[in-house]
Amino acid sequence: MSPGGPAKTPAELGFAMPAEWEPHEATWLGWPHCRSDWPGKLAAIEWVYGEIVRKIAEGEKVRIIIDAERETRARRVLARAHANLRNVEFFRCASDRGWSRDFGPICVRRPGPRPEVAIAKFKFTAWAKYPNWRKDDRIAPAIARRRRMRMFEVMRDGAMVALEGGGIEVNGCGTLVTTEECYLDQKTQCRNPGMTRAEYHRVFADTLGTRNVIWLGDGIVGDDTHGHVDDLCRFVDRKTLVLIQEKKPGDVNHRPLRDNWERLKDARLEDGGKPEVVALPVPAPLWCDDWRLPASYANFYISNAAVLVPTFNDPADRIALGILGELFRDRPVVGIHAVDLVLGFGTLHCLTQQQPARK
Repeated sequence: MSPGGPAKTPAELGFAMPAEWEPHEATWLGWPHCRSDWPGKLAAIEWVYGEIVRKIAEGEKVRIIIDAERETRARRVLARAHANLRNVEFFRCASDRGWSRDFGPICVRRPGPRPEVAIAKFKFTAWAKYPNWRKDDRIAPAIARRRRMRMFEVMRDGAMVALEGGGIEVNGCGTLVTTEECYLDQKTQCRNPGMTRAEYHRVFADTLGTRNVIWLGDGIVGDDTHGHVDDLCRFVDRKTLVLIQEKKPGDVNHRPLRDNWERLKDARLEDGGKPEVVALPVPAPLWCDDWRLPASYANFYISNAAVLVPTFNDPADRIALGILGELFRDRPVVGIHAVDLVLGFGTLHCLTQQQPARK
């Protein structure tokens, strides 16, 4: 608390959320263990994780959230995948699931002569859908405590604000992108009942240091989170967004994705300029029984050493990799096979959460 007054917000203290392409100290990753996420596929998923860790550990620490009894097997898998174990740290903590983007530490950074990285603690409620979230909700405070990081609890009217990392996208200069489906829908998977657009703007500004918000409409069909932006639209630099587009008029995703394209025509960045918008293709539909899976090339992850892009054994894979390869010139763009991963309704970005470097 400030002497004689209320506590200052993170933004008032000089903190803001950096862009994902800025240097990382580490990537947080939850080791897979929830069998209901990948029925009958958990062993295969571990090997996909091995490849993910191998690529990320080439350029930064990988901090793996894991139950103690699974650590021996995880080390064996990573060693056989030739991951650099000197850059892997195991953070022993019980979790419900493995989607670190959403329950992991959403970090903000203060630059200057005394730089600091802190955690903005939002409440995690398993996307206002599943009952198993309480262990995951305790992970960010455990990280803050054990790593001696400052933590800011994000409150509204005496209650903690629910928000997931996959529901927001920032350019590190003051603009944030999100969707109305995810945070303004008051009927389906409602995170914060009664919370208005203006109140979200205030939370984003006070906590993440953004002063400009771009609201898209709906996310893609099959997205279990009800509209996360990281399956839809991503910054690749301060002024450039990629947005997935479905060319087939008869596809269920065509109309909402076209609506988002039209919205971005009128969008403005924090400096008043228009963003450049580049279309990314979508793969042919993937299904699990009657559920269409949220396969999206927008769910890439920008690590220090490479941009990891999900691929789906589809002709559009090479097109997406080519587009992103032209946009990211400072690090290689690498495809990671994600047909098994997406059975859990998410892929690379959903599984990872960056911890920015202090400087």
